[in-house]
Formats: sequence, C-alpha cells, structure tokens
Amino acid sequence: MTKPVYRGIWPVAPTPFSADGVVDYKGMIRILDCMIDQGADGICILANFSEQFLISDAEREQLTRVCLEHAGERIPMIVTISHFATDIAVTRAKFAKQLGAEAVMMMAPYHGALLKGTAEQTYEQLARVGDVGIPIMIQDAPLSGVELPVDFLIKVAKTIDMVKMFKIECAGAAAKLRVLVDKGGAAIEAPFDGEEAITLLADLDAGARGSMTSALIPDLIRPVIFAHMEGRRDEAVEGYSRLLPVINHENRQCGFRAAKEAMVEGGVIKSAFCRHPIAPLHPQTRQALIELMAPHDPVVLRWGK
Repeated sequence: MTKPVYRGIWPVAPTPFSADGVVDYKGMIRILDCMIDQGADGICILANFSEQFLISDAEREQLTRVCLEHAGERIPMIVTISHFATDIAVTRAKFAKQLGAEAVMMMAPYHGALLKGTAEQTYEQLARVGDVGIPIMIQDAPLSGVELPVDFLIKVAKTIDMVKMFKIECAGAAAKLRVLVDKGGAAIEAPFDGEEAITLLADLDAGARGSMTSALIPDLIRPVIFAHMEGRRDEAVEGYSRLLPVINHENRQCGFRAAKEAMVEGGVIKSAFCRHPIAPLHPQTRQALIELMAPHDPVVLRWGK
C-alpha cells in the first residue's frame, strides 16, 4: 500500500454484536469489506461511533487485531486510542503501530463531566503519544467537554511532528476550521470535519479536505468532497443538497445505530444490536432511515444481497 494522502472520506466502522450481545468478529470482517467497496479512503475503528465506550479492553485488543490483520494492508486504518490515562493511551498507540495502523485518533483526556485534562496535560499526552512514532488525528469533539482553542491546536501542530490530522466537530466547526487553516498554514496537514457530515459544505468552504463520517453513505459523500476540492463547487452543492435529508436523519434521530441498521437491511451483518444502556431504534425511525436512503441506491443497502 502506498503512503496515503490524508484527504477524502475516512468513515468510522461500527462494531457489530450478535443478538445476544457478543462481538461478531466475522461480521466485523464483512463490515470492513463493505466499507472498502464503498470507496473509503481510510477507515477508523474503535471510535465513539464504534461504541468504544461499551467494549471491554480484551474485546478492544481483539478487534484491533482482527481489523488490522484483515484490512490493514488494503486500506489505511486509524485506531482510536482515547483514554484519560496517558500511559494507557501510549500503550494503545504502541499496539496499533505494532499491528500496522496508519494513525491513531485521540480526544483530549477526560473522564466524566468533571475530570478534564488542562491544556498543559493535554499537550503532554499528545507529545507522549507522538513519541511512539505514529501519526495522530486530534478529535476535537464536544463529548470530551474539553475546549481545544485554535491557538492550542496550531501550537500542537507546529511542535509535535506526529500530529497530522484534525477532526473538528465542535459547534461552529467551519469558523474554527477557517482560522485553523488560515493561521496554521502548512502545519495543518489534514483538516477534517465530522458529525456525520452535517456541516460538510460549510466545512469544505472553510478549508476541510476530508470528512470522518459513519459507514452509512461514504460512497455518496465522497464525490461531494472531491467535487469541491477540484473546484466544481456547484456540483458539490447539488450533491450535498440531495443527501442532506439522509445525513440529517442520521445525525438528529439515529446516531451510531443508523449504520448498523442499514447494514442489516443490506445483508452485511445479521444484527443491529447495541449494548445496554443504548436503546434500539424505534421501528418508525428505522423505516424512515431506509426510505430516505433507498432512492440514492447506496452500496450498503445492496452489498450483501
């Protein structure tokens, strides 16, 4: 595999469970194959949309091994390593590198609403992971409750060589991306958006060169990204406008449950089970998702049929 360019669409792989809640490792392999056929430029595993907060340490290790051994030589893989404990984040980074991951993704250190790393502690954690020698994507996500100011992100980009990618999914992401790109210059190698691409067009206008969505419709979103990057903005606007009802329904009604429901519908996996305390999608919500997707004929709805 040639050295990847950090742009395009790098969706998050969902973690499949059997109907009784056991990790479905064979289903995980099918998900990866489907995502490659969706045309993903890279794949992220063990992220929030992978239900990483509902997975045991032993399952995390096995999932990392299964995913990288199955797909790591075919497509660049990002392994999420976020943890409040710096030593654990470093250990996870070393394991990902050992197995051939392209990069790791990490949020600022936090644990619940009140235990949050300071700017200095966050910098130190990033620096220690950087010492492992694997590229880092910083996930600037509301879930952490930690604010990462633009000046801080630019400092990190300019002083920690392994920090390559920035997934910006805070409120007002476009405004933050614009300043990040303008002031950070060449140090901002790969500005990405997230949040299922709910603000993709504004983020692309602001300088994003990629998006980390779910595995729902990356095959449909990818052409929008490249049309915009290649100067065909009218085409990007038209394509994004067509997809926005699907993206909105996923973002506002379904969350990470959407991709698994679509994969069940398309025969990729057998079960859309989510571990307690996550509730299953209401049947009406699921039906609306499939109805909104169907006219666009996405790969996921026909991959396993």
